[in-house]
Amino acid sequence: MQPTATTSSAASLECEVLIVGGGPAGATLGTLLARKGRDVVVMEKAHHPRFHIGESLLPANVELFDQLGLRAEIERIGMAKWGVEFVSPEHAQRSYIEFGDAWDKSMPYAWQVRRSEMDELLFRQAGREGARTLEGRRVREVKFDAEGATVQVELDDGARQTWRTRFLVDASGRDTLLANQFKCKVKNPKHNSSALFGHFRNARRLEGKLEGNISILWFPHGWFWFIPLADGTTSVGAVCWPYYLKSRSKPLAEFFRDTIAMAPELADRLKDAELVDDQVHATGNYAYSASHCSGERYLMLGDAFTFIDPVFSSGVYLAMKSAFHGVEVIEATLDRPAEAAAARQRFEALSRFGPREFSWFIFRVTNPTIREFFMGPVNRWRVKEALLSLLAGDIYGKTPIWRSLRILKGLYYIVSLSHPVRTWKAWRQRQVNIRDVGMSNS
Repeated sequence: MQPTATTSSAASLECEVLIVGGGPAGATLGTLLARKGRDVVVMEKAHHPRFHIGESLLPANVELFDQLGLRAEIERIGMAKWGVEFVSPEHAQRSYIEFGDAWDKSMPYAWQVRRSEMDELLFRQAGREGARTLEGRRVREVKFDAEGATVQVELDDGARQTWRTRFLVDASGRDTLLANQFKCKVKNPKHNSSALFGHFRNARRLEGKLEGNISILWFPHGWFWFIPLADGTTSVGAVCWPYYLKSRSKPLAEFFRDTIAMAPELADRLKDAELVDDQVHATGNYAYSASHCSGERYLMLGDAFTFIDPVFSSGVYLAMKSAFHGVEVIEATLDRPAEAAAARQRFEALSRFGPREFSWFIFRVTNPTIREFFMGPVNRWRVKEALLSLLAGDIYGKTPIWRSLRILKGLYYIVSLSHPVRTWKAWRQRQVNIRDVGMSNS
């Protein structure tokens, strides 16, 4: 039986674990805890289905959906994604890489999905497993004490609820509930980017098996994603340096079209396409991190802790994986307090590991040396297989990719030093690109 709304702030509702946010991280954790018999509540501020960007999944997601019992459902709504296409204005050829060529050949594909559909599947699954799933409830404030937390919640109609919980999980995504409350959220000083994006009908896609591939297209102010979806629409977005987005002096849709024109191949694919509902979205302050992601009675999962540039489509995977990692911390805190500090330490390390490994390449993805690596990959010392494994999300298991990735990084520095003028110019340009121009979230 689900709790009913009350206008009395004194009325208290209780649960063992309260999860703020019903996206991939929160819903996944809700399912895992409910299966263990925990009294868990998942609170979502909106109502599913709701719009969300970030439609491209990684092959490493497949195992997680298997464990959640949702693989068949994701297969039904998704479009198979076998690899990545890279398009550079400085190269005559295009580069096509397939996940099946990675070190571990058993992870050959993932999916492109509409997030509104996927997120609702995850949320409803948590409810079926026994979590209390509540929609239209926005958490406004959290106060911690030695026994747990008191949580102030606002309902759609303005009514208020007061909840007590023994453990709180912030899976609020880019709302970053706890990081904002603790004032511990900072913009990433190494990578400052913004984005504008929309969905198109009748975009020209790649053919055959390649149709579902994500395309990454560089342009002078950043890079584009081109993500085909199963319903025939295509998600297109520009991740660009903030100075460029701030230069806009015309309506957003018109500015987006002008930006697309800077990537001739993309413009050609969209020349007969129609922007769905004439809607273009924009966001600033794209990359950030909190100073920590755990405390004695709380965790921050996924984007609630850190958000990195989405060029490698890592967001959903890192969010869901953090939910799997978080179970140990919660169970230790509630059942074995003497083990909780060590569990939190492991969680902090794991939560930082994934974003860090992706970020080394993300910070350099517009650098001419790394661009050459993507446009003409070679597999000496198995560096191509290792890089593909990273792009597939195969970073938490036993696949022995790390020696080859270190060699690849070494090759990057050697090639960079062999072209000192180009490298210096690229470094100087990056300092200009990532400067703070006062963009805010929108």
